[in-house]
Amino acid sequence: MKSRVIGTVLFGFGVLALVFAGGLAFVVAPTAKQIPYDMEMTQSVAEAPNARFMQIKGGTATIESATLRSTVTVQPDADATAKLQGDLDGSALVWVAGQQVQRTDTNELISAYSTSFAVDRETAASVNWADQWLDTGGQREPVSYKGQVYKFPFGTEQKDYEIFDRDILDARPAKFVKTDEIQGLEVYQFTQTLQNETQVLPEDRVKLILGQLLPGATEGSVKYSNTRTVWVEPKTGQFLRVQEQQQKQLVSTDGRSVDILDATFAYNDETVNKSVDTVGGNVLKLDLVGLYGPIGLGVLGLILAVVGGIIVARGNARTAATGVPAQWTGSGRHAAQDEETADATAAADKS
Repeated sequence: MKSRVIGTVLFGFGVLALVFAGGLAFVVAPTAKQIPYDMEMTQSVAEAPNARFMQIKGGTATIESATLRSTVTVQPDADATAKLQGDLDGSALVWVAGQQVQRTDTNELISAYSTSFAVDRETAASVNWADQWLDTGGQREPVSYKGQVYKFPFGTEQKDYEIFDRDILDARPAKFVKTDEIQGLEVYQFTQTLQNETQVLPEDRVKLILGQLLPGATEGSVKYSNTRTVWVEPKTGQFLRVQEQQQKQLVSTDGRSVDILDATFAYNDETVNKSVDTVGGNVLKLDLVGLYGPIGLGVLGLILAVVGGIIVARGNARTAATGVPAQWTGSGRHAAQDEETADATAAADKS
């Protein structure tokens, strides 16, 4: 009796473990592969040593040389996310992001922008949201984001992805290059090449710098090139390292030109180390709920169910072999009493 109870309990725990394994694999794991609503603010710092750049100070534009520091912050907008409707409700998240570029020798601000847009929680690609905006000069302007911006999808593949570029307000392909390794983590390297694009700028701003840097010129544009390389951890889609080789040239319609930016920005060591720590922890969580947890619980559940089933089967086999339930056979003192009763009954029959 006791063995069958133990076997039944073990079998039940085994089935329960198998159910939990399935829940981890098919319910919890997919949820873990989504950007959380309460994600913490992220900050990345890139530096460009010996950069040449245009600086506007007191209304005067000059070409300077110094090390530049770019600081990008990204954080969720809980209020705007809560107001999402239709297909975006539950599947998208609103981000507020910004960048400041400063020269490191004086800490003077060279350029800045802020923006708000919505991304899909699984793919991290921007989605069509009516309230997205971009502010590059003190006024919010409508903008239409597309492609990836600050993150790649969970489960990034070895294929090309489009990355949105703020200077041209459009997305261009970032081609998969190769697999690499950063501090023990496997990464995918992607490179996006922009060549001789036209930077989107207000006409009055272009005329202002034309008049100062190319005297006599009244019309022109800023030509922009950038080789953007990102190293992406594929399970999380997070950036571990980013490098941008940027060039900008002010070109007038009369054929004259002047370089207004020549800089190579790359994540500093602190940002790379922080990214590795964060991503490493996130990879461990994804592996735990999507791989190790289900496998471990599945194996444990299978063992418990099999052992429990064997114990129950053996108990049933022993019962079948006796022909009657064990509790009816008697033992010890009760067995002796049964024999005495049988003898007394036989003697009475003879008399």
